Amino acid sequence: MGIEIGDPAPEFTLPGVQGTDRRDYTLSEFRGRRVVLAFYPGDFTPGCTRQMCSYRDHFDDFSGVDAVVLGISPQDVDSHERWIEAKNLPFPLLADPERTVIEAYGVGAPLLGVRRSVFLVDSEGIVRYKHVALVGVTFRRSADLARALADMH
Repeated sequence: MGIEIGDPAPEFTLPGVQGTDRRDYTLSEFRGRRVVLAFYPGDFTPGCTRQMCSYRDHFDDFSGVDAVVLGISPQDVDSHERWIEAKNLPFPLLADPERTVIEAYGVGAPLLGVRRSVFLVDSEGIVRYKHVALVGVTFRRSADLARALADMH
């Protein structure tokens, strides 16, 4: 269920923060670039910290293929800003407290609110890669995602 490879990525606008710069982020503003949508359960949690810090530490993997990384979780922008500051995350974190985007992508989960998931969207707005974790704290490594991004036309 949810979004499948080859489907248009559902459009959205969510409040977010990059560093201390707050603004609304709309998926279509990134047309012409590849986009990594990284859904995660929560700021300051061990598994999410490992995932996002891994993306931070290997951020060149994404910029090398001209990809935008957007983290999305149910926490509010204030929480995201504190986490970005604490962990020096170089990409925007978007707030989906109502879980509308989480549900649109079919990655909602009982208890956690959202399954750890990654969607890669091509420059035309089409989903070209999808990974949805059923349980656990495993995540897709940046090098694997960068390879998939590089293979997109």
